Amino acid sequence: MPHPKTIRSYVLRAGRTTSGQAKALQTLGPRFVLPYAPVPLIPEAVFGRRAPLILEIGFGMGDATAHIARLRPDDDFLGCEVHEPGVGALLKRIGELGLTNLRIIQRDAVEVLTHMLGEGSLDGVHIFFPDPWHKKRHHKRRLIQPPFVALLASRLKPGGYVHCATDWQPYAEQMLQVLGAEPRLRNASTDPSLGGYAPRPAYRPMTKFEQRGLRLGHGVWDLVFERRHDDA
Repeated sequence: MPHPKTIRSYVLRAGRTTSGQAKALQTLGPRFVLPYAPVPLIPEAVFGRRAPLILEIGFGMGDATAHIARLRPDDDFLGCEVHEPGVGALLKRIGELGLTNLRIIQRDAVEVLTHMLGEGSLDGVHIFFPDPWHKKRHHKRRLIQPPFVALLASRLKPGGYVHCATDWQPYAEQMLQVLGAEPRLRNASTDPSLGGYAPRPAYRPMTKFEQRGLRLGHGVWDLVFERRHDDA
């Protein structure tokens, strides 16, 4: 079984940083982008308060991240994204919305989880529409694999949750299998008619891409698993 650190939470992509994103990086980056360091993060020092901490892995351009942070002001959010245009776009939204409960680390999330977030430090993890790696020979590159899920489970507090969403059914099926096989997690979905999947939580916004897909008959699958209290 590969070590979790051999998995990457991102895919290298080309992208151009716009002038607005560059300005946000320059003006807001020093306040909202945390430097990566292989030492434990102290959320109270970062956010100036004690609150539930939610990690989002691979937030893309950050629209959903900003929406959720605005919707849940009593929670603190830490977003991991390596791509500069996405970081700049989210910083721009932070400025426009006046958000104070959101910070960014421009680093691979596996490194952040391994070195900056201690065991039982997270109240939740969001992983929305990770790269499905459609071709069979690329499935090994998918993020949701047993070593990574074991790492996630170790970082969740008892009762903490991991929420994944995908629009690729074969990946949804793999997610359900892998998450269900992790002994420290339990499926939070209690509706047998949903086959183990969860209704879309109200906090997760429906993207334009998702709305278009649904109109065309494409599915979207949400999965919500919780860290067991007794690890039984």
